[in-house]
Amino acid sequence: MRPFWLHQGVEYLIGAVFVSSSIQSETPAVPAALGVAIMINAALTIGPAGAFRLYGRKLHRIIDIAIIAAVVVAAVQPTIALGDNARVLMVLLAVVLAFVWWNTDFATRDERKERRRSAKSQRKKPARPTSEEVGQKAGRIVGDGINMAKRVKKNLSADDDTSAD
Repeated sequence: MRPFWLHQGVEYLIGAVFVSSSIQSETPAVPAALGVAIMINAALTIGPAGAFRLYGRKLHRIIDIAIIAAVVVAAVQPTIALGDNARVLMVLLAVVLAFVWWNTDFATRDERKERRRSAKSQRKKPARPTSEEVGQKAGRIVGDGINMAKRVKKNLSADDDTSAD
């Protein structure tokens, strides 16, 4: 899952694309309004990239769905004349928004910490070792090998000393 700050950053970027694409559109109000709505939603949400922080991530998640639906409806509606390029761009950006929405972790920092704590306490032993455990085992193997080589060398040199006498 992607962090929420990345989600907000992508929303600002997509909103800017909508606004800039409205310059070339036959009816610039539609893409410009959608872009502004996307950026306002990102700005009003409590999060790392939020400018005004008026509402939480759960409400933001619901508003995102409404905005994605509005973008798709605006792209396929027949009443307002939009250029073909604007329609295709709107559908593509709606797909990108939906993908980002689907892969975003909307949990707050405290919720993530609690989720990790509960997962760690419920986990008895992981199915496979963690990277830290692998590193520890590798270090022990290397250290044991070096110590064994030193003992063998010491024993061989001790045997040579006793046989020379």
